[in-house]
Amino acid sequence: MKRGIILLLNNIAIRFNKKDFEYDVYSLVKAFYPQAQITMFYEGEEEAEGEYGMFLLVAYGSQEICLAVERDGTEIFRQQVAVEYEKDRPETKNVLKRLVYGALCQVTGRKLPWGDLTGIRPTKIPMKLLEEGWKNTEIARYMRETYGVSNEKTALAITIANREKALLQDLDYENGYSLYVGIPFCPSICLYCSFGSHPLERWTKRVEEYLDTLCKELTFIREQMGARKLTTVYIGGGTPTTLEPEQLRRLLFHIQETFDFTWVKEYTVEAGRPDSITREKLQVMKEFPVTRISVNPQTMNQKTLDVIGRKHTVEDTVNIFHMARELEFDNINMDLIVGLPGEDTDAVENTLRQIRELAPESLTVHTLAVKRAATLNIEMDRYKDLLKNDIESQLDAVTRAADDMGLSPYYLYRQKNMTGNLENVGYSKEGLECLYNILIMEERTDIVGLGAGSSSKLVVRPGHDGVTEGTRIDRIENCKSVDDYISRIDEMIARKKAGFIWD
Repeated sequence: MKRGIILLLNNIAIRFNKKDFEYDVYSLVKAFYPQAQITMFYEGEEEAEGEYGMFLLVAYGSQEICLAVERDGTEIFRQQVAVEYEKDRPETKNVLKRLVYGALCQVTGRKLPWGDLTGIRPTKIPMKLLEEGWKNTEIARYMRETYGVSNEKTALAITIANREKALLQDLDYENGYSLYVGIPFCPSICLYCSFGSHPLERWTKRVEEYLDTLCKELTFIREQMGARKLTTVYIGGGTPTTLEPEQLRRLLFHIQETFDFTWVKEYTVEAGRPDSITREKLQVMKEFPVTRISVNPQTMNQKTLDVIGRKHTVEDTVNIFHMARELEFDNINMDLIVGLPGEDTDAVENTLRQIRELAPESLTVHTLAVKRAATLNIEMDRYKDLLKNDIESQLDAVTRAADDMGLSPYYLYRQKNMTGNLENVGYSKEGLECLYNILIMEERTDIVGLGAGSSSKLVVRPGHDGVTEGTRIDRIENCKSVDDYISRIDEMIARKKAGFIWD
């Protein structure tokens, strides 16, 4: 019986001698072989039948980790590293990841821009060190030597951490909270989307019932929060502007009447898809203290819009953006995706030329992530030849364009199965950063999610629920299905009530 990690052309099996740190190893292998199917095995279990071109053994001992790689029956890598396995688990994980990363670099002949970092929040590392008093140069050296992060990504992470630290320093984390209000409907489902979005045409008759339920949950949250201070409100989705004007007014009015806005620093409505936005809906938003909206084209190339299932034109995006300006919206974000099927650096440059002319206050740039439930992944054989290999060049073009527009990076996150193992970056003008985006990345304050598919992230501090030092993040999920959300709202309210453990 074979043992170890077996790397195939399109199939990878991972074997461990014990159950520990599996996800860390899995994530690194997936980063090098994003299209592979990965199966994990443990010592003593049956392996799947098949022919394997390479296998790698991961074995934990009480004071060491051993890694061995064979290809075509020949051992090509073996290394054994001493580590205090039981005494220092964080360091054990770092040693294991460096070991696996080094082996995969040798086998593939390439390195990853983020080294062996596999988490979605790489800026948390420099943020923590900044707060401990480290200098930027010391943090840079640590990230390069500990995780193998490239010079460029190290500089990006440290730049963003410094900006986040400055923006967050005056917030009352412990007594504050943010609202995320989810509208799970969309005009159509995009090729790459795996979110809990529902085609509006199939749900039109239930939107009012959904809003009834959402308002009930909002009222409950306000009652629970007492004297705590609401800091930010973010209405996302889905596409919030699939609501009709009167439905949108109803929702915004209920939020305004229910919550105390005395301490609110930011109010975002992710207007999103241009084919869902009208002048009347924008005028409704102006009736309320909405400070920030998004008009999200994803690309300004019509051929790509057609491929990915966006039912709007490039001209629609331009017209809606100008309409928002006419109505005096002065903080507009635009979302773009690099790595879309059929797009290379030239196509991205074309998008950026048009975005420069519009001059938004912020730009959020996503690297395409091929999610398991997305149509793009399910029908990959149909689209794989359209996916280009110049993603880093596309991101470089975005960085230059953002700089030309006077936009600087202010937050960063990563996703599973992201093309090139790269990142998503938010750029903005000084003073117009999206505070909610930073708060949800840095996990400093409670984010209360409402609506179908939303998730609440609650920060449990020392003195609460057995926490003696540091913090713990508790998550409370709402049902993804609109039907379940409506029928089981009392259950979800009970979940939240049980999870709200502050005094």
